[in-house]
Amino acid sequence: MASEERTADAPRTEGAAPKVQAVVLVGGKGTRLRPLTLSAPKPMLPTAGLPFLTHLLSRIRAAGITDVVLGTSFQAQVFADHYGDGADLGISLRYVTEEEPLGTGGGIRNVLDHLTADTIVVFNGDVLSGADVGDVVNTHHTSGADVTMHLVRVGDPRAFGCVPTDDAGRVTAFLEKTQDPPTDQINAGTYVFRREVIEEIPAGRAVSVEREVFPQLLTDGRHIQGHVDYSYWRDMGTPEDFVRGSADLVRGIAPSPALTTTHGESLVHDGAGVAPGAVLVGGTVVGRGAEIGPRARLDGAVIFDGAVIEAGAVVERSIVGFGARLGPRALVRDTVIGDGAEIGARCELLRGARVWPGVQIPDNGVRFSTDV
Repeated sequence: MASEERTADAPRTEGAAPKVQAVVLVGGKGTRLRPLTLSAPKPMLPTAGLPFLTHLLSRIRAAGITDVVLGTSFQAQVFADHYGDGADLGISLRYVTEEEPLGTGGGIRNVLDHLTADTIVVFNGDVLSGADVGDVVNTHHTSGADVTMHLVRVGDPRAFGCVPTDDAGRVTAFLEKTQDPPTDQINAGTYVFRREVIEEIPAGRAVSVEREVFPQLLTDGRHIQGHVDYSYWRDMGTPEDFVRGSADLVRGIAPSPALTTTHGESLVHDGAGVAPGAVLVGGTVVGRGAEIGPRARLDGAVIFDGAVIEAGAVVERSIVGFGARLGPRALVRDTVIGDGAEIGARCELLRGARVWPGVQIPDNGVRFSTDV
């Protein structure tokens, strides 16, 4: 946030500020990021050296919101073990676990008993965003909406659901992916609800907020307001987006209050070793205790703690899991290497390859060329 006057708990309106709570939905299994999510929930994967969720919780705190509820499901205990009551981040953190998947709408409804504020800000737990949370909340208060949606403008909206608005900023429709979108505005995964609207969501079953709740509100003539901007936005659900998001954080392209400085072309954590002649560029992250050998080249790489990249290996736009090892002159490009996997010397893994945890590939075991 730019200043204290723009915090969510103190919107730029006269009179007493309404209380605001945050809900973060982190219940997904992260199947698109497997095998990394076999051992850890997606929001807990290291991103620019910190669990991704830490970046989001820090944004929430920076907006002046200190009462946060996590809606969990998959590996729920991991979140509580790491964050506890949230005091280390300056927030009060509570956990509500889904016994079975409830979808976005059902997940929001499932935490209702922990919501006491009139204004509830809901975040999808896998979105990296630079939106001004205080501005979104202020739009909600000044417009008098039942729900306010953060909408971001993108260059090519065809891969997303489009959300057109009228001249006053009110949402007029929710459109599925189309080759001829009428607007460049897409749903950015942050919503502000009046608490009464959450009470109306059906309880005890799976509900999609995008496909059921919002369309029904429009049908009923309710007021859904759009807050539209060009802020940084990325869904971190795929390996490609995870790598790019991490690199953007390192290079300062994506903002995060959890990172006090930008790090240029690479971020090397304490306890990591980088041999002379190694090249680290493109927003590469080297985790704690990792070892990078001489003449290795890492470009846009995410190297988890304890991984080893041996001499002359090349890692481009790829993720190397905890304790994994790449042998000399191995080439890994647009690939995910699972925890503890071992890739032999001169192996080549390209174009979306995924190696499961603990798998061992011998020297020259996978090649895309005949060069020895």
